[in-house]
Amino acid sequence: MNERINQLAREAGLIAPYGSDREGLRDFDYRMFAQLIVKETMQIVANQLPSNQYLDVAHAVIEHYKDADVT
Repeated sequence: MNERINQLAREAGLIAPYGSDREGLRDFDYRMFAQLIVKETMQIVANQLPSNQYLDVAHAVIEHYKDADVT
């Protein structure tokens, strides 16, 4: 994994913080991990597109995940 994905995984609890004796998967919040990835991706998209195109992409992403079964 690249370092940014490692950072997001640590933030979501998948990988224990450096120097920790914690077991990672016990505290892993997969919803948070997914949200962090989507949020960061949308920030990248926002920096690359004009605002009117970004809004179209953001709406498409929201619609795509709106009814997703995350249980």
